[in-house]
Amino acid sequence: MRPGYAVRATRNILRHPQEGIDRVRGRMDRRRDKKELDALGIPASDFFGTVADWAPRLHAELEQPWPCQTAASFGELWDRIVSELSSAGVRVGKQSYGGWNDCDRAFAEALSCIVAHERPATVVETGVGHGVTSRVILEGMERHGSGHLWSIDLPAADPALHRQIGIAIPENLRNRWTYIEGTSRKRLPQLLMEFQALDLFVHDSLHTRRNLGFELESAWAIMRPGGVAVVDDINHSLGFKRFVDTDDSTVWLSARHVSTAAGLWGVAIKPQSSQ
Repeated sequence: MRPGYAVRATRNILRHPQEGIDRVRGRMDRRRDKKELDALGIPASDFFGTVADWAPRLHAELEQPWPCQTAASFGELWDRIVSELSSAGVRVGKQSYGGWNDCDRAFAEALSCIVAHERPATVVETGVGHGVTSRVILEGMERHGSGHLWSIDLPAADPALHRQIGIAIPENLRNRWTYIEGTSRKRLPQLLMEFQALDLFVHDSLHTRRNLGFELESAWAIMRPGGVAVVDDINHSLGFKRFVDTDDSTVWLSARHVSTAAGLWGVAIKPQSSQ
């Protein structure tokens, strides 16, 4: 733990008691989720049916060609983002933002392809941190000249990290980005009421079954047929699998992180003829 972190975090929680309650509830939920995962008795990758060669499968489900030009050029964008953050003195990667990881490269590449092919007009994400995921989405929107991203995040308990929120997003992309501070439980329903339909939803906030289920159910309710939900760290709870299993017509897949072998992410596509 960094010197002074506990003091700064405690002061922040005392100033915002509801946030403090939410953080305590999150810790309790994580312990419950771990017990449920341990009780499976099998690796999370087996439970989620993880695919190794996810890119061709994703493009097939999106009815898009493979190989894909966006995927072929993604490495250049990724390297540029990492270089810019490093030059700004920001540590990138595992546990680089208050103990949380930056966006995984495979997760980011999948998002880049989804935005390129689906050209979503309305995108909502939960969880921001350094804003690497946000940057990838916004770069895609800028390339095809349309779309807006709304990002909801409860800042880290340590105020010293707040200046780093969204630091990966350059000024020329910020006209397409709206940051909403707070928990998804409080902010997401209010935001979704403003939209007629949602094209893409990205979950990268608190990965508990309770929180993930709430976010997916809220977003799915107004997501257009054929819309896409992309969920990071699905291996933290049973939430993603329980959600996609509620409707056999939902197309989904899961894949491994590049940065952490145990980490998994998933994609769910809303059926065209949703009930």
